[in-house]
Amino acid sequence: MNVRLPVRLFASYLLVVAVGLATAYATVRLLLPPLFDHRVGMMTGTGSGSGPMGPHIGGGAGGTHAALLSALNTALLVAAVASAAAGGLVAAFVTGRLLRPLDAVRAATRRIAAGEYGESVPPPREPELAALAADVNTLAGTLAHTETRRTRLLGEVAHEMRTPLTALDGYVEGLIDGVFAPTPDNLEAISDELRRMHRLADDLSTLSRTEEQRLDLRLTGGDLAEIGRAACDRLRPQFDGAGVDLTVHADLPVPVRVDADRITQVLTNLLGNALLATPADGAVTLTVAGDADRAVATVTDTGVGLTADDRGRVFERFYRAPNRQRRSSGSGVGLTIARGLARAHQGDLRADSLGPGRGATFTLTLPGAGRTAGEPRGAG
Repeated sequence: MNVRLPVRLFASYLLVVAVGLATAYATVRLLLPPLFDHRVGMMTGTGSGSGPMGPHIGGGAGGTHAALLSALNTALLVAAVASAAAGGLVAAFVTGRLLRPLDAVRAATRRIAAGEYGESVPPPREPELAALAADVNTLAGTLAHTETRRTRLLGEVAHEMRTPLTALDGYVEGLIDGVFAPTPDNLEAISDELRRMHRLADDLSTLSRTEEQRLDLRLTGGDLAEIGRAACDRLRPQFDGAGVDLTVHADLPVPVRVDADRITQVLTNLLGNALLATPADGAVTLTVAGDADRAVATVTDTGVGLTADDRGRVFERFYRAPNRQRRSSGSGVGLTIARGLARAHQGDLRADSLGPGRGATFTLTLPGAGRTAGEPRGAG
């Protein structure tokens, strides 16, 4: 049978009181008679209460002894009852004092479970209960932040889908009304908007798997320098068309064990963002280096740079840093996915900048060939 916590606490206090009373009673009852006899003997000069006057004194001492024990038993009984009553009151008070903060925590958790994330528990004076209340308040804050991000994500997805849907709606109405002829150019424009929606759906699916750590990585041995050079070769025509110089410093092999397609996706995203942020006659540099424990790929540009706020937000979903030189046709979750992919490899991706107009640097860090992507990262 389960007994409620208040009853168990109250019973535990009463048990402590009972044990204390029993110990006090037994100690006094056992020690008082011999101590009393010894004290009487010292007062009469017989040492133990016996001697030439032993019979007379013994009778008197015996009566005194019996009276003392009777009074002692009565006093102990009254003291035990009084102590039990006082202990019960104190136990009830302390039990209530301890349970009130717990009841407040329980009430707060029920409200949080109902979606009232603004609820908080006042911290009690007891350090342990205050720590519990602080943990519950932290949980409420985290859930509130998660709910805010979820709501914002829904709004952002709706906003991202609204643009291609509006364009498609315009084209279709134009075709129905005869405003547009079904020429190859108009059909190509419709196809572009459909591809944009398809790309958004794919990116959101990848983002979901990344954040839920459900990515299926196919880890194989490879060379990060070679992966970087291949990504640059694929994007070089776009850099040439924009008048931006692309330089690669990846001459030495950097062995890694990664999913090459996913890391190519990360580097492609970093290089593409650097191109968008860099004006004509600017420069973008990819540098790859590393050792047995760590492999590092750094993409540096001479573009618009990042503010302190941008550096903390560029990896948020659908966040686009202002003042880009060219408009991106992406979904706005590329950097979020890129960092998720890096962390799925037990690596990381970070952004740095000296400030607006002074370029930006994105650093991809991965485990070196000396340890696999599934092993925990070491210090540094």
